[in-house]
Amino acid sequence: MDRREFLTASRRNKPAPVVQVPRTLSGIETYTGPWTEQEVMHLLKRTMFGAKLADVNYFKGRTLAQTVNELVNPTAPNPAPPVKEYATSTTLGVNADANIAQGTTWINDINNDGTVQGQRRASYKKWWTGALINQDRSIREKFILFLVDHFGNEATDVGNANWMYRQHDLIRQYALGNFKNLVRDISKDIAMLRYLNGYLNNAAAPDENYARELFELFTLGKGPDSRYTESDVKEAAKVLTGWQINFTTWQTIFTSSRHTTANKTFSSFFNNTVIAGRTGTTAGDLELNDLINMTFAHNEVAKFLVRRLYRWFVYYTIDDATEINVITPLATIFRNNNYEWKPVLTALFQSQHFFDMMNRGCVIKNPADQVIGAIREMNTVFPDPTNYLANYGHWNTFYNWMTNMGMNLHDPPNVSGMPAYYQEPLFHEIWINSDSLPKRNQFTDIMVNSGYLISGVRVQFNCVALAQTFFNPGNPNDLIDEAVNRFFRNPISTTSLSQIKTQILLTGQQWDYYWTNAWMAYQANPTTANFNTVNTRLMNLFKYLFNLAEYQLI
Repeated sequence: MDRREFLTASRRNKPAPVVQVPRTLSGIETYTGPWTEQEVMHLLKRTMFGAKLADVNYFKGRTLAQTVNELVNPTAPNPAPPVKEYATSTTLGVNADANIAQGTTWINDINNDGTVQGQRRASYKKWWTGALINQDRSIREKFILFLVDHFGNEATDVGNANWMYRQHDLIRQYALGNFKNLVRDISKDIAMLRYLNGYLNNAAAPDENYARELFELFTLGKGPDSRYTESDVKEAAKVLTGWQINFTTWQTIFTSSRHTTANKTFSSFFNNTVIAGRTGTTAGDLELNDLINMTFAHNEVAKFLVRRLYRWFVYYTIDDATEINVITPLATIFRNNNYEWKPVLTALFQSQHFFDMMNRGCVIKNPADQVIGAIREMNTVFPDPTNYLANYGHWNTFYNWMTNMGMNLHDPPNVSGMPAYYQEPLFHEIWINSDSLPKRNQFTDIMVNSGYLISGVRVQFNCVALAQTFFNPGNPNDLIDEAVNRFFRNPISTTSLSQIKTQILLTGQQWDYYWTNAWMAYQANPTTANFNTVNTRLMNLFKYLFNLAEYQLI
């Protein structure tokens, strides 16, 4: 074969291009399929932490439109702020925090001592864990978690718990409202100024840190259509010069003498926009508004944010079909509604795509879904709200479990947030590894076996009490079917269900009445012996179910 023949043969034998097969072709047209317990549970497990039976039954009595409307329009008040539940320091040289009484909030008290701030950061995270556990029937708490992660600030780096709570509260105020306004206000938030060096940004030495993340992580992303330039970052940094932190009063201030008053000229990506340089005390706000308006005028902002939303609440892979049928029309809704979240959320959660079978039971739980979801679905009883010491103690336990599984509240690994929502190609698979999976199993085992005793109050999964809420717990087949239905989004084979029943509920016996008789005996005469008989089997059943791979999916 001569050279010409060799090259020709090479071209002839070239493999055919790989054709991408869409996961699903469904879009955001309104879902018109069945509205049953299965659909309600799918919606609640994605928008809340777990699907409690009481919530499932509540929304079963409403239409899909009514349910989504309630989920995105919370009426319950926000939780009261965190309180001082930590001990007053007796360490020599520490500002003892003695002017804040036990059980009262510390959020407005100025205290620069590192020890006290460490205690308050812990208090803030305990409090937030409690807010997740005690959430109302809405998407609010999960959406706040989504937005806090989106902005990626690290509490340990900022160091000041008051500032971190203030940022959380800012996000909470805007959570289901206008994202554009949130970005404007968080740009001069005291924790953000500290975390991304905005307080150091001045005319003599513009600091590009926040400007870069504003474009790359918070608004435009870094996809193929985000073609802003390095010059755009530099010009944006100049717009943002002059914002500082008053470390005495803990307030954000604008110092006009540190602001770049020259015009700022942007690239063709921003239609060659020129932000006029201003002087005086209002210069910072005026130019910031111009920067935000210029940025949000670009179509890519809505697409980037909708992709982020999609990966949190639907699925991690966005193929070409999903981009066309879901991302693009949702982005249009977002832009047309001036970046209000509710119209986007309403369209998404009422869509055929969201309820597509391909999008059910396919997402690995994040640690909050795993820990908080289990606590809520097991109807776990906590101390009376007035017993704040016991509650904060228990909330701290569950916060630590989430941290051990890879989710440290308001402390992501870096400014990009939690890798499971952006790190290709694994995305949510990052949540499961040789370290985290055993901890997931250990958490549910402990909660079933003994729970935690803190300040004289035990918090534990009560398996017998949960079984009593089932439709027909005396029938072992019905009991297992309902347990699987409540906790799993994917079916388990008939063979496996039969084995589970025989080995656990019947303890190796052949006949179903071996369980039925034990249950009926307990119901008729709840002695310690009768209780222990059914409780031991139920504990073994739930531990086994919680350790199955299917339990990791929602």
